[in-house]
Amino acid sequence: MKIKLHDISTKAPEGLKENDIKKNHDKLQKKLFDLNNLQFAEGKHALLIILQGLDAAGKDGTVKHVFSHINPADCIVTSFKAPTIEELKHDWMWRIYPHLPAKGILQIHNRSYYEDIIVPSIQKTVPKKIINHRMDFINATENHLSLCGTTILKFYLHISRDEEKKRLAKRRSDPNRHWKYDPLDKNTESHFKEYIKIYDEILNKCSDPVPWNIVPADDKWYRNYYILDTIVKTLEGFDMKYPR
Repeated sequence: MKIKLHDISTKAPEGLKENDIKKNHDKLQKKLFDLNNLQFAEGKHALLIILQGLDAAGKDGTVKHVFSHINPADCIVTSFKAPTIEELKHDWMWRIYPHLPAKGILQIHNRSYYEDIIVPSIQKTVPKKIINHRMDFINATENHLSLCGTTILKFYLHISRDEEKKRLAKRRSDPNRHWKYDPLDKNTESHFKEYIKIYDEILNKCSDPVPWNIVPADDKWYRNYYILDTIVKTLEGFDMKYPR
């Protein structure tokens, strides 16, 4: 069935109570700490977590609130901004390779190689033929990593246009958040429909072999819980044991 973000809710499911979810969140954070410690000790499983979404979708907030209890020795966070001059001298995936997780490590990509599809598509700096090649290459790369023992969890943080506008306005007005505001954020606001269109294409064309988790992200408390619960269940599925 074809994915269309316009038809998917950005709000937490009805009937859930924020206070109840937050209580479970605390328990899950304790579980995540224990499971990640076990993952590191056993050294058999690599876990790559990819966070994608529009500006202000909550990627930084997710890192802060979901992974705040993890031992820094067992978890690595990499944020991919615009390519540097050095990175532009190489192929577009070159900067990604050093930041793929070794066995025993939980690696987070705050933005990822998908930016090299999204940004050129919006700015129209790369021909469509190359964009399609990049999608095929990503599918092949994710399949290769999966076959080599790396589990990949991909999260698209799904927010509404109104929520994005509200969060970006807060960045402009809040002295503690103003540093995060980039004048280019206005481009995201003005090209909202274009961003959703390219994400629709990515979610449909780059879901095999690794499917996307579309996270309703207007409600931060539910966004954090959804991602935390998914990661904990994935780590539990590894059936890990401490070495003797």
